[in-house]
Amino acid sequence: MARREIGMTAILEARNVSKVFAAGVISKTETVALERFSFSIGSETPSVTAIVGESGSGKTTLVRLLLGLIEPTGGEVLYRGQNLARLSRTEQNGFLRDVQTVFQDPFEVYNPFYKVDHVLELPIKYFKLADSKAAKRDLIERSLEAVGLRPDETLGRYPHQLSGGQRQRVMVARALLLKPKVIIADEPVSMVDASLRATILESLLKLNREFGISLIYITHDITTAYQISQDVIVLYRGSVAEAGNAELVVPKPEHPYTRLLVGSIPLPDPEEPWLGEHVLGTPAGGLVPTGDSYCRFYQRCPSAMQQCVESAPPFFLTDPQRVTACYLYQHAPAVPTTELSDVLKSDRQAVPT
Repeated sequence: MARREIGMTAILEARNVSKVFAAGVISKTETVALERFSFSIGSETPSVTAIVGESGSGKTTLVRLLLGLIEPTGGEVLYRGQNLARLSRTEQNGFLRDVQTVFQDPFEVYNPFYKVDHVLELPIKYFKLADSKAAKRDLIERSLEAVGLRPDETLGRYPHQLSGGQRQRVMVARALLLKPKVIIADEPVSMVDASLRATILESLLKLNREFGISLIYITHDITTAYQISQDVIVLYRGSVAEAGNAELVVPKPEHPYTRLLVGSIPLPDPEEPWLGEHVLGTPAGGLVPTGDSYCRFYQRCPSAMQQCVESAPPFFLTDPQRVTACYLYQHAPAVPTTELSDVLKSDRQAVPT
């Protein structure tokens, strides 16, 4: 297991967090977007963790919870041990500096009537990061250069005059200005050309390696998650299906859903048929949940058993660096969901590339 940081309070922590959305007036329906999710980012060793899942898996809900944009239905999100909903003004300012976000669509972040300089100047002004125009300019230029942009080719331009990759890297530079402890990258390369993805991902990795910033990389693409992350957490319909060291989870997936994600990647061979959803085989079928607690993947799983619809599987510790929420591994010891961060390796010095 990963070492606990004795005496150190996590910078950002989700503690047994659930989020349920209700809809309807007369007959209400509830949707569980996230269920008993626990995870933390330590304050000592910087890490790179990927949260992977298809649309509807709970990734966006998780980001909004971690940023304090919505409150959990159950559990709590903590910043340095304090509930996000009850931070003082000083603590809120600390949170805004320590936890930064790079969003999916960089164009939506910009005001088209302002030059890109504006998004870089705002945090400097708000947090009083520079006491002169020269110091402000120097700070901006160093941040741009850190993400591979030339200031003379970037500053003074409007958003539409930059490429999608350049706009996204400006937002990475903006996050870097505040010297945060954590950057949440929410699908940062899903709306740029494939040729630019490596550049943006390399910029994010540079922040981890050279500036000691922890990354939470949110994505539906398990291939890029494998390329940049130390650890991978696989979400399915709000629940963690499998989590652990990326070198274990992706090359040798255990949970049927993780196997589906990996197996659905088309091979670069026109002779090989793409199986897609059928990569696992035919779903078991004929099973009906007996209550509210059950495996969320049972309808698509060829290995589903009666116990899968009677009670949601716990985390089974199939390796010191991996847990799998599947009864196929019930021979392994079960661990509480709150111990996920202890299982994830957070004490490596190198990031796999």
